[in-house]
Amino acid sequence: MHENRLDSSAAPLRDEPIAAGDGLTLAASVAGERGQPGVVLLHGAGQTRHSWRGTVATLGALGYHALAYDARGHGESGWSPQSDYSYERLADDLDAVVRHLGGAPAIVGASMGGMTALHSIGRAHAGYARSIVLVDIAPRVEPQGLKRVHDFLNGHRNGFASIEEASDAVAAYNPHRPRPSNPQGLMKNLRRRDDGRLYWHWDPGFFARRDKPMRESHAAKVLQMCRSVTIPAMLVLAAQSDVVGREGIEELREALPQLEIGLVRGAGHMIAGDRNEAFNEAILPFIERHSAR
Repeated sequence: MHENRLDSSAAPLRDEPIAAGDGLTLAASVAGERGQPGVVLLHGAGQTRHSWRGTVATLGALGYHALAYDARGHGESGWSPQSDYSYERLADDLDAVVRHLGGAPAIVGASMGGMTALHSIGRAHAGYARSIVLVDIAPRVEPQGLKRVHDFLNGHRNGFASIEEASDAVAAYNPHRPRPSNPQGLMKNLRRRDDGRLYWHWDPGFFARRDKPMRESHAAKVLQMCRSVTIPAMLVLAAQSDVVGREGIEELREALPQLEIGLVRGAGHMIAGDRNEAFNEAILPFIERHSAR
């Protein structure tokens, strides 16, 4: 059934500002109409809502009210003056988005977005969300894969002289992804500052490094929170990712016994950007089975 429905014309996207609880404004892209089953999509660290553009448009065409937003400190959303980017604060932002959307949505979170979703759902009342999809993330991740992500996010603090230079950095991080013939699409992830150089769209204060004890404590906390999550859950893995390993999967499956596993071949950690159509095909049957239709 989904093979046919995926041929639907993409729905138009519209921008909507959303007020966060501490006064920041979150930038969101929305497709579909209020009253339809809701889906909220959260990007990973260093990404923006534009990584979900194809998925939001597809969901809107299929009769969902879909919304993707820039996390605070990313893209067109506000930057915290106090550099308040804790998962508790990110979860507060998700609460504001869910209220804005109305009803209990399916929540799809990639990497950082998945951890944010678990925080919100784990502390919320029953009926907060209808289902959750985690995209290539678990509470405990592989140290080497995490280091590679952090090195990329914390690198290039001095910016880039040109968009081609930024494109070279992305290609080095994602060597398996076909390089676009025109790198201009990368401009939505960059900002040109007064010095004329291009910088990534995120607040450098967002990516404070955490030592191993802090990561272990955080993993234990999230796994404990998972035990109160009873809604349908899915973990979508990227075949070429080095972030989630067997130990992390088994720990998450023990904490979430209802967890379903999906695999997207030919994709790295940024699955939706690597193979958007394959990613959509992986999650749509799950979302539809647990939607409000």
